[in-house]
Amino acid sequence: MSQSAAQRASPCATAPTEALAGLVERVTYHNAENGFCVLRVKARGHKDLVTVVGHAASIAAGEWVQLSGSWTNDRTHGLQFRAGFLKASPPTTLEGIERYLGSGMIRGIGPAYARKLVRAFGDAVFDLIEAEPARLREVTGIGPKRASRIVAGWAEQKVIREIMLFLHAHGVGTSRAVRIYKTYGADAVRVISENPYRLARDIRGIGFRTADLVAQKLGIEPTAMIGCAPASPSRSHARFAYLAGR
Repeated sequence: MSQSAAQRASPCATAPTEALAGLVERVTYHNAENGFCVLRVKARGHKDLVTVVGHAASIAAGEWVQLSGSWTNDRTHGLQFRAGFLKASPPTTLEGIERYLGSGMIRGIGPAYARKLVRAFGDAVFDLIEAEPARLREVTGIGPKRASRIVAGWAEQKVIREIMLFLHAHGVGTSRAVRIYKTYGADAVRVISENPYRLARDIRGIGFRTADLVAQKLGIEPTAMIGCAPASPSRSHARFAYLAGR
């Protein structure tokens, strides 16, 4: 262990927030229900693979992750980076693209088809799936049904990424963002944009303060009406109703 890593892991030292970025080499564990995950990441500035513990709605080997969090020294598992924020992006290198496609994250593609797709289309494969899906059938063994599954799987992953990006941009941490996505699914952005105060009612572990912060980041004024119904409350009324019900 390097001296700096040992200092970070020292139980007597404070745990300042640090930024980390790198390629997911392996998904050791991922709970699809709550998003909890343990990753092995090839991080910038680190010779050895880093163990990352965090939350992600979906995650796969080959993805590029941006993280912020702190280092801890687990008695059983050793040095770990505990990420309070985790943003995953599709890979850009050919190796990363093949690993990502072969991870099973996109329905209809396994390691063999991932290799064929990367050989056929290189780093343009993601753009091709989205813009020219008919060309998938140029690859031997990919017929109409498999091509449709690939397109649908890619679209599903894109929706998840867009929702997580929206939530992060509006002050929601990764673990809470996962719970929001699991509750609202593809409608998450619409539901929150219409009435962010539903978060305090519907999502375990999210209170009024978080919901009100989201409302502020959405640009909702205190006197603005929440929702579309004639009797919709204003933001200030929503605050009062919350405090009265505590």
